[in-house]
Amino acid sequence: MDTLRAMRTFVRTLELGSLSLAARELGTTQPTVSKLLAQLEQHLAVRLFQRSTKGLSPTEQGRQFYLDAKLVLDGFDAAVGTVQGMDGQVSGLLRINAPVGLGQFRINAIVAQFLAAHPAVEIELLLDDRYIDMVAESVDIAFRLGGPLPPDVTGRHLATIPRCLAASPAYLQERGVPQQPADLAGHDVVRFAWTPGTTIDLHRDNEAIRVPVRSRYRVNNALAIREALVLGSGIGVCPDWLIHDLLKRGELVQVLPGWAARHQDLYVLTPSRRYQPLRVKTFIDFTVEQCRQLGGLHVAMPANGKHTRPSLPV
Repeated sequence: MDTLRAMRTFVRTLELGSLSLAARELGTTQPTVSKLLAQLEQHLAVRLFQRSTKGLSPTEQGRQFYLDAKLVLDGFDAAVGTVQGMDGQVSGLLRINAPVGLGQFRINAIVAQFLAAHPAVEIELLLDDRYIDMVAESVDIAFRLGGPLPPDVTGRHLATIPRCLAASPAYLQERGVPQQPADLAGHDVVRFAWTPGTTIDLHRDNEAIRVPVRSRYRVNNALAIREALVLGSGIGVCPDWLIHDLLKRGELVQVLPGWAARHQDLYVLTPSRRYQPLRVKTFIDFTVEQCRQLGGLHVAMPANGKHTRPSLPV
């Protein structure tokens, strides 16, 4: 029996909760997965799964073996990565998740440069605004804007991102330029669909206020908001990374200079584990350096996250 292959099959089957999903991800068949799991149970002389019409669920022994097997596989992957990296070549597959707007507008460019610098690496960039389960979806690295962070990941604060009010010159020429925050009540404010309420919070130095606004247009996509502002749909509260180039070109202008919304925090996340493959560490270090050169990102000083024992998926 190929013990490492059987352990990987067991771990992914438990995490995905399905023989067919594990077979599809591992590039094999469901009967092969069943055979490997049966061989592993026979080798260990314990039952790892309870099988029923409702699906698979781990036994107590299976839950414990999952935690220990994860550490073994992580250690093996780290050892392989270290040996392969001794000749200066980083290799292997990286699965990276990022919010749609940030991923398309910023992370995509970083990925392209990383691939050019490391020809033995493959990358899958998965853009999704939902908060994913990194373990269940086999993601190595995820970028997240804001918190709170999930309990089963290691997070590193990557950058602080200012947010300001912005609008197109054409909109302001037609509707007038706000001179004070209270003037926003007479304007159309384009907002993210997931920010409920009829107010926005602004601050200047040590002064903080809450301003009532009217939001006739709400969008769940950052790039759509960017375009809507250029088209003159209203005033928006935007992170600097999203509109930095438009402000420089004059396609958008800052409204109420000196006033700002609460900043965004950008984190890079990895699944909580004792070891990280060399390609993961290399990509994160590469991203930090690239972010220093991008407009709209105030890169934080490096901070090491706390590694913890892997948690069992719920």
